[in-house]
Amino acid sequence: MSTNKTYSYGKQTIEEDDIQAVVNVLKGDWLTQGPYVKEFEESLGKKFNAKYVSAVANGTAGLHLIALALGWKQGDIVLTTPITFLASANCILYANATPDFVDINPQTYTIDIVRLEEKIKNYLSRGKNIKAVVAVDFAGLPCDWENLRRLADVYNFQLVNDNCHALGAEYNGDIGYATKYADIVNMSFHPVKHITTGEGGAILTNDALLDKKIKILRTHGITKDEELLTKNDGPWYYEMQHLGFNYRITDFQCALGTSQLKKLDGFVNKRNEIAKFYDESFKEDNRFIIPSVQGNIRHAYHLYPLQIKFENIDIAKKLLFQIMKNNGIGLQVHYIPVHLQPFYKENYGFKIGDYPISEKFYEREISIPIYPGLNQEDIIYIAKKVQEIVK
Repeated sequence: MSTNKTYSYGKQTIEEDDIQAVVNVLKGDWLTQGPYVKEFEESLGKKFNAKYVSAVANGTAGLHLIALALGWKQGDIVLTTPITFLASANCILYANATPDFVDINPQTYTIDIVRLEEKIKNYLSRGKNIKAVVAVDFAGLPCDWENLRRLADVYNFQLVNDNCHALGAEYNGDIGYATKYADIVNMSFHPVKHITTGEGGAILTNDALLDKKIKILRTHGITKDEELLTKNDGPWYYEMQHLGFNYRITDFQCALGTSQLKKLDGFVNKRNEIAKFYDESFKEDNRFIIPSVQGNIRHAYHLYPLQIKFENIDIAKKLLFQIMKNNGIGLQVHYIPVHLQPFYKENYGFKIGDYPISEKFYEREISIPIYPGLNQEDIIYIAKKVQEIVK
């Protein structure tokens, strides 16, 4: 097998029809807020069974807008998991709320339901309520959403689905599970995700009021809606009623997204085929821990998080990365636990040992290449190199 190719942990798949969709927009009259923004939003709503969709500049912008639309403020406590990208926690800070974390379930790598309820009860015992939970469908595996919804109803907190890893996943056979259980849902279309708009994201909800807030906040806090205006000087008139942001997405990005969305099912099928091969390659080897998937779930495999028991072998993680890079294979780690970042340690007092399951997961986890452009020869080469070097 050839070693001339190089592999990253994730990569976009752009085909001729995707390129033509963008070219068509570039030749037209609209580049920023045009008809493809609306078409992309409607396509997302139909695909994921959401009544309201707002496309935005990126997933981080989406989380920021969600925090603002939900009214988080100073003194509010919002929980998430340490094993996530920084934006899942940073959005809490953007709203001046207080972040805290709940350790992951060691089998699913998503937020642990038992530990979540324990933390909520601990806060209640001190006279404090939880404002919201940002639950992350890590790597493409849906959280335990039935129990998350139950806890949200019992303890009266807002429930956010950080769905950026899980486009195309299914929960109880439902691809539209996200808005069924969560109050509001955030998606990302970064190039390493299942579909791409370059940069880009979307916010999905079935709550009309939240959607109105999002759409105003993404456009500088401005509205031209006659029903909302305090007065109306004429067809040019608009009002800034909130402090908003320019978090809009362009028309040509949404043309790409609309084209890509038609291929999502095929992309997820291919990712599952690759994951199945990796599972078979590593499952009988006690040096490795493969991802587990519950029977009621279809994993979307944004990532293939492979755990290696480095404590039982003679190669360090840093050296493994270097040797794999020398063999053309780019690994990544998802993620450095958020609570161990200097900013969170210095400003909120988090420390090593606070979330031991997340910390052990970080020590062991590597993300190996998984994306639709890989063929059988590629994944055989990648799996064999991991096995060889880990010896």
